[in-house]
Amino acid sequence: TIKKELGEYDDAEELTETYQEQLKDKSIPTKIKQKIRKELKRLGQMSPNNPESGYIRAWLETIFDLPWGDRDEQKIDLIKAEKILNSNHYGLSDVKDRILEYIAVLQLKKAKEKRKKKKKKKLTNSTNQESPTILCFVGPPGVGKTSIGRAIAKSLGRKFTKISLGGIRDEAQIRGHRRTYVGAMPGRIIKGIKQAESLNPVFILDEIDKVGKDFRGDPSAALLEVLDPEQNKNFEDHYLDFPFDLSEVIFITTANTLDTIPPALRDRLEIIRYPGYTFDEKFNIAKKHLMKKVLHSNGLDSSQINITDGALKKIIQRYTKEAGVRELERQLNKTCRKVAKKIVAHQTKQKTKTKAKQKKISVKKNLLKKYLGPEKYDLTLAEEEDQIGVATGLAWTRTGGDILFIEVGLTPGKGKIRLTGKLGEVMKESAQTALTFVKANAKKLKIDEDRFDKTDVHIHVPEGAVPKDGPSAGITMATAIASAFTNKSVKRELAMTGEITLRGRVLRIGGLKEKVIAAHLAGIKQIIIPEKNKRDLSEISADIKKQINFKPVNSALEVLGLTLNKRS
Repeated sequence: TIKKELGEYDDAEELTETYQEQLKDKSIPTKIKQKIRKELKRLGQMSPNNPESGYIRAWLETIFDLPWGDRDEQKIDLIKAEKILNSNHYGLSDVKDRILEYIAVLQLKKAKEKRKKKKKKKLTNSTNQESPTILCFVGPPGVGKTSIGRAIAKSLGRKFTKISLGGIRDEAQIRGHRRTYVGAMPGRIIKGIKQAESLNPVFILDEIDKVGKDFRGDPSAALLEVLDPEQNKNFEDHYLDFPFDLSEVIFITTANTLDTIPPALRDRLEIIRYPGYTFDEKFNIAKKHLMKKVLHSNGLDSSQINITDGALKKIIQRYTKEAGVRELERQLNKTCRKVAKKIVAHQTKQKTKTKAKQKKISVKKNLLKKYLGPEKYDLTLAEEEDQIGVATGLAWTRTGGDILFIEVGLTPGKGKIRLTGKLGEVMKESAQTALTFVKANAKKLKIDEDRFDKTDVHIHVPEGAVPKDGPSAGITMATAIASAFTNKSVKRELAMTGEITLRGRVLRIGGLKEKVIAAHLAGIKQIIIPEKNKRDLSEISADIKKQINFKPVNSALEVLGLTLNKRS
């Protein structure tokens, strides 16, 4: 009573007893329990006016909120997992196969553990001995990287949690702050585990390629401990100040590009690439998945609106240009909002809300201008006619593939080369290599060698505001230069990709799948690829192979033989 009157009594004893009871109930490892008991003893001996007592309480609350001993019982069923993946995502067959392989391995591991238990052998934490794979989904925005992570969690019967790493620059965001600081808190990894309420959730680390670094440390270096199967058994958050076992967590990372991920971190990841969607895949995704989502989000149902197949195809072709389906979803939402407005206006006029008098609105392709405005993109992006000094190349970008036009103009001068279009150093060097190759083969191409000394060459790559780099436009530049000097036009339905050497060899390039998809959407009928890229054609879908003729080449002279028409 005297302590209470003096303001020294703050239910400290009762609080300590409550914590002691919680400690008994939780299945916390013995070493950590000893540490907690020491802190409880300190809290009991401390004056309630001591500011450190608040820090200890906050620390204890965080520890008792962690899911000690709480695990989701894995119900691994490969057939069920396959059904879930197919029902949630259309296409992505390579990605799904790899995930099903991953699930099959987990199923075999579980069966092995059960057999060991039946034989009554001592187990030494098999999950800690194994080295689980850390998957990294790499692909353009809007292709379903994060949503397939949810499908994996559902198919495994595990909880799902996600954190976004985009823009993180402080290492403490991963490992937490030391609890001596005012306002200290645990890092995002421990917060994610707390939120999941399970020790073995499926944990998505989104946008791992957008982690930054500054004077506060390098968060990507802190992620090494989280994602390394050899280290994450003893992950130490600065706030908790003791090792926490993350070995049972299934970590999945997502990225748009691998360029910005440090090599040490990339080495710990198994890369699964997501290509962009083809026209047919986008159509099926819209019909089977997006329409249900869009109708629900706009308060409509199938009895009120019908978007015809023709309209859907026109939206994909004329109103979107992307590797994923986000813009397509936005355009469908826009259409549905216009229809919703029309329905509500009709109801207001009729002064009734009954569906009986409501007419089903059909959105046909000839009405799309009314709903979405004029078309944003042309049906085919390829040139309308064969032109001299213009060649079509293929480019890889972070958002998928794209087609690239190389223009060459010749003017009287002193043999100088001028490059425009915001080109990177590698691309500039590639242009100079292409020009040297054409000069070296002037006789074979029937070009007067004296013309090179009297002519300035201007190479321009349109969309000048967009930065471009890389060596894969080498043969395209050589074709455009040869076309300009020989006065022969380039076949418009033909696109090409490949690096060129001074001797005219065509070297292997990357991102072929994304480039081919872009060419297919642009209406290209033939693609010239390096001979060494022939093996990558197995990744291209059968539908595209039927519509596009691939021509593998070894030398740039072969390219010129295929691309240039007879003299105009």
